[in-house]
Amino acid sequence: MKLAILGATGAVGMQMIKCIEERKINCDLKLLASNNSAGKKIKVNIAGNEKEITIEETTEQSFEGMDFVLGAVEADFAKQYAPAIVKAGAVFIDNSSAFRMDPEVPLVVPEINGEDAKNNKGIIANPNCSTIITDMAIYGINKVSKIKSIVASTYQAVSGAGVGGMKALDEQVEYLANHKDIPNHKIENMADCNFESKSFKYQIAYNLIPCIGSFTDNDFTTEEMKMQNESRKIMHLPDLKVTCTCIRVPVMRSHSISVTLDLEKKLTVDEVKKALTGIAGVKLVDDKQNHLYPMPLNTTDKDIVEVGRIRKDLVFENGISLWCCGDQIRKGAATNAVQILELFI
Repeated sequence: MKLAILGATGAVGMQMIKCIEERKINCDLKLLASNNSAGKKIKVNIAGNEKEITIEETTEQSFEGMDFVLGAVEADFAKQYAPAIVKAGAVFIDNSSAFRMDPEVPLVVPEINGEDAKNNKGIIANPNCSTIITDMAIYGINKVSKIKSIVASTYQAVSGAGVGGMKALDEQVEYLANHKDIPNHKIENMADCNFESKSFKYQIAYNLIPCIGSFTDNDFTTEEMKMQNESRKIMHLPDLKVTCTCIRVPVMRSHSISVTLDLEKKLTVDEVKKALTGIAGVKLVDDKQNHLYPMPLNTTDKDIVEVGRIRKDLVFENGISLWCCGDQIRKGAATNAVQILELFI
């Protein structure tokens, strides 16, 4: 199998390489990036064979002879190169938002709707990271009782903003550690600190930013609307209603989501736990006596989505509330894309 990674030097691209190594996928691997990274060498272990691969500059001709291309670039670059990828006869598994809502493009979480991937016309979309983690946590429940609506708040790690987001948190924490005289740990003028990373509009260290994405006409952000629009497509629930608030938090990796479901029929907490037990990709962590519940540190650098704090909701008659965590670089992005690839192997 001839496989290319488009955007191989970014956080998601590097994680894709790691996933391919971990899963021992035997392939002839090509690494593509911008001109700035071209010529650099990366050591990889492909199906037990160690080798050094030179990063190539991406051009329209880069995809000739490829069977699959994993995309780890922004939407504009995905749109730019998609025609060349499809023309070359490769299947483009794209992590960006470029094609997610295209009715001709399957939007896939393998555990939930893996069969949709086979009905592609050369492009398969990877969902938004928070959508993947949330839908993984609830798809087992949907099998038992159809989900009518979701109320969610996401607590998204800085790595969701890429390498620059992680650098921003590190820089700000270090700066404040060296300036203990700053009242309330608030940096009054970010420009004075000469931070290299500009990932966030406001200070993220010791702070929360309740806005991810750009605002739409209904005052929700683009990131918040993805939860409804993408979940409808993934779980084949065209009438699903979702209200979501997305918050950036000073956590390095792994997104967390507070979720309340309004179900078609009433389920007990024990029935919900049973529905989640043994579900692929999901781990039930719900032991209040021993204070065990999902936390981002416990899911960092893992592919599993942890679900806990399951309880009867106090608003909806058939409501269930829960808390889930998952690593958005892995299951929320790179691992999910590699799992899609595995559907064809």
